[in-house]
Amino acid sequence: MSFLRNFASKIPKLKKRNSESTTGKVKRPNFAVVTMAAIGIIFGDIGTSPLYAFKICFDSKYGIPLAEESIYAVLSMIIWSYLLIVTIKYVLFVLRINNHGEGGVLALMAMALRTAPLNSKKAEVILTLGVLGACLFYGDAVITPAISVLSAVEGLEVTWPNSNHYVVMITIAILMALFMMQRIGTSVIGFLFGSRMIMWFFALAAMGIYQIIENPSILLAFSPHFAISFVKNHATQAFIVIGVVFLAITGVEAIYADIGHFGLRPVQVAWIAIIMPSLILNYLGQGAMLLSHPELVSNPFFSMVPENYTFGLVILATIATVIASQAVISGTYSMTSQASLLGLLPKLRIITTSKSNMGQIYIPTINWILCIGVILVVLVFRNSQNLAPAYGLCVSLTMLVTVSLAAIVIKSLWKLNIYLASALLVLLFSIDLIFLISNITKFLQGGWFPIFIAALCFIVFMTWYAGQKILRNRNLNEGVPTEEFIKEKITDSTRRVSGLAVFLSDNPKFIPHTLLSNFKQNGIFHDHIVLLKISIWDIPVVGDADRLSIHELGKGVYSVRVVYGFTEKVDINAVLKDFNDRYNLTDDLLKISIFAPRISVSLRAGGELPLWRQRLFAWLIQNETQAVDYYDINLTSVVQLGYKVQF
Repeated sequence: MSFLRNFASKIPKLKKRNSESTTGKVKRPNFAVVTMAAIGIIFGDIGTSPLYAFKICFDSKYGIPLAEESIYAVLSMIIWSYLLIVTIKYVLFVLRINNHGEGGVLALMAMALRTAPLNSKKAEVILTLGVLGACLFYGDAVITPAISVLSAVEGLEVTWPNSNHYVVMITIAILMALFMMQRIGTSVIGFLFGSRMIMWFFALAAMGIYQIIENPSILLAFSPHFAISFVKNHATQAFIVIGVVFLAITGVEAIYADIGHFGLRPVQVAWIAIIMPSLILNYLGQGAMLLSHPELVSNPFFSMVPENYTFGLVILATIATVIASQAVISGTYSMTSQASLLGLLPKLRIITTSKSNMGQIYIPTINWILCIGVILVVLVFRNSQNLAPAYGLCVSLTMLVTVSLAAIVIKSLWKLNIYLASALLVLLFSIDLIFLISNITKFLQGGWFPIFIAALCFIVFMTWYAGQKILRNRNLNEGVPTEEFIKEKITDSTRRVSGLAVFLSDNPKFIPHTLLSNFKQNGIFHDHIVLLKISIWDIPVVGDADRLSIHELGKGVYSVRVVYGFTEKVDINAVLKDFNDRYNLTDDLLKISIFAPRISVSLRAGGELPLWRQRLFAWLIQNETQAVDYYDINLTSVVQLGYKVQF
């Protein structure tokens, strides 16, 4: 697929089609059910931040003294981060910038690309930003499950002082169980965990209220005066604490990435009515307790309840952190699916886990790669304090990318008042930049690790994109034009056999390599030939009116183009049935011969890509899920024909 060319060529059509193309939107279940599932899936990450964020702010390595002034300042920063970053920027603003209901940085990139001329510098910059944002999300996804579950299991140390050497083993066992559960689907997991997560948030609120009653003056932390004064009087320490406070809002990008699973309104209602109040109350409770009992700073969260209730709280916290991990895992599936369908990653086997919502998917390859990465992180860092510096840098970079792409979309597609839009974007961009700069200081303390993961992903993304672009250009330069081939090769004297043959095609204007290979080897054509082009548009779901287009080219040859949204499952069997219903070319669909390509790459020094990137691209091609599996093709009717491409 020519990524930039396809997006640019569809701009006029999308403007006409927006109201029609979404007619195929999936019907969602009851609002209350969806809201509960959303709480059970996408708010787990940000919802478990009270376990570690507040105590890490006063870790001795950061040099922030535990005093009344600093407690009020940290709480004020957390509260206003929730109000400005999560609520205003994301829940009320960025979530509305969705691609027909689908969120995430790649969906945002797809929208931004509509504003860029074909093959322009702007288009390349937007593409690079989108890929960078997606890769940073992967870097964060490796850290989040590890720090979340570790921080919960570490609660055992409050009542079981000698349990620290069991924490890592218990954490790994929990994470393994979570990754093994992924095949049952996010909808089932959300239903199983949704009610538990509501219990978690009510527990957070209750714990906070109990401590606030003991010291109600802590409510003064709602005033931004404390944060501003701390910044003015202790600039260096404030700069450090801003980076640590950022831990309280990590997980917000997962909310945006997962919006396609549940929709805008359930996410907004859940955050404003339940999630944010519970989190703020709990943080205020921790602060109130430390004002009276500063000696409990080593683990303030689990010290908020009587010792008899600590073990039960550890169990509940562990369940909540498992859900926190689920938020990132399901977001990773969504991101990977979009990247694969948009031509930025090889085809991967994608399993739809819900009949009512096509956005709920499971990708085995990504699941087990992520599982291995997370377990390695646990084994290397071993506790949440060591992981804290590594957590946040990727998220702050991703947030900066998100607001940059959002600015492009708003300027070009949203006809807002330019001064109002600019003022809002400058404010949000400035806040994100402050968080980023404060997090950069943690790069050598562990922040390099998720950046390293993101860099590896970026190399894979851009190598695949570059390799596919070379293949497309070669096909344009060396391919055999379809009309010319039909005119010269399919004549009255050409030997033909009965039946219908389907050849998968990247570009209908040129004859597929599989057709050329079949003709060279056998010297025959089928009576009926279909050149099938599969296109992925930059919208989540394509309406039935736009799904299939057919052109008769003469001599029994048909050019068929089928279109899907980037969240839909491609089903070739259904396409062929629809085509045959119109033309009635065969009585038995199982007798249709489908010719699918299998490409291999021949390396060449001095090629368009460096030799190491050629090797990487060749490995990706070799391990790509074949069309037989990816397009759900009936195995009894497929012929795979290989051909070699030299770089």
